[in-house]
This record gives sequence, C-alpha cells and structure tokens, in this order.
Amino acid sequence: MKYNRSLISISLWLILAICPHAGAQDVAPAKITPADKCPVCGMFVAKYPDFVDQIVFKDGTHAFFDGVKDMMKYYFDLPKYNPGKTQADIAAILVTDYYSLKLSDGLKAWYVVGSDVYGPMGKELMPFKDEAAAKEFKVDHKGTAILSFQDITPALIKTLDQ
Repeated sequence: MKYNRSLISISLWLILAICPHAGAQDVAPAKITPADKCPVCGMFVAKYPDFVDQIVFKDGTHAFFDGVKDMMKYYFDLPKYNPGKTQADIAAILVTDYYSLKLSDGLKAWYVVGSDVYGPMGKELMPFKDEAAAKEFKVDHKGTAILSFQDITPALIKTLDQ
C-alpha cells in the first residue's frame, strides 16, 4: 500500500500543532550543572537532585526547578519568567519521581499534595510516575489529594506558600 508523503507530513504537523506536548517522553532531558538556578526562587538546583524538575522547550532551551511548586509557578506565568515563550513552545515537562528518583513525563505523572514531606521550598507537590505509588505515598505520608497535571491550578500552588 502506498502512502502520500505530503499527506502524512501534513497530518503529523497538525497533530503536533494541536497537541504541543505530544512526544514529550521522547525529549532528552537537559544536563544539570552546578551553576543552574531555579528561575523562580534563584536556588542552585544541583544541590537538590531528588527534587529537580525541568521544562525543555522546542528550541532546545530549558529551565530547571527545585521542585514541582516552582515549576508550576513558572508554567502558569511564562510571560513573567521567560518573556517570548508560551506553553505551546514547550517540548517536555520532566519531573523526578519521588520513589525512583528518575525523570518521567510530568504531563502523565501523579502528584500528591498536603503530605508531611517537604521539598527545598517547603510545602510541595510530590510527583510519581504511576498512580499506585502516589496512592501508597498519600497514605504513608498523610497526603490530602492525588492530582493529575491537568488538575493543578495557580490557586492550588498559591496555597502551598501559605
């Protein structure tokens, strides 16, 4: 069976245009250096490898964070932290799974809020690659909720700083 290459190319382009984070799991993470700072709080992120998260942009630039809370502040207010970038410019959101300490797709991760475990910036959303691990952590560490990426709101993030 023959396929029209132009039609396939146009179809793939449309999929990527409509779903800006499609294929995020295939994006290579950026390498952290001792000089890298969180653009939200200014902390050196290499000091907190168990909490480092990152946003990688389609143009190859990236931003590192010392926890999901600061990453979400950045994500929700890109014009403040990275003028000229939009959420459509994001190629991948990568979070460090709390148990495995490996980077995973932040858009597919599960987040526990309200636990008795704190990150470098205090109250934090703890990320997990799979929901079962998030449920276990929630019980073990008195979490109040398990959220998907889409459930996280600016209002929720603001409550973590109170």
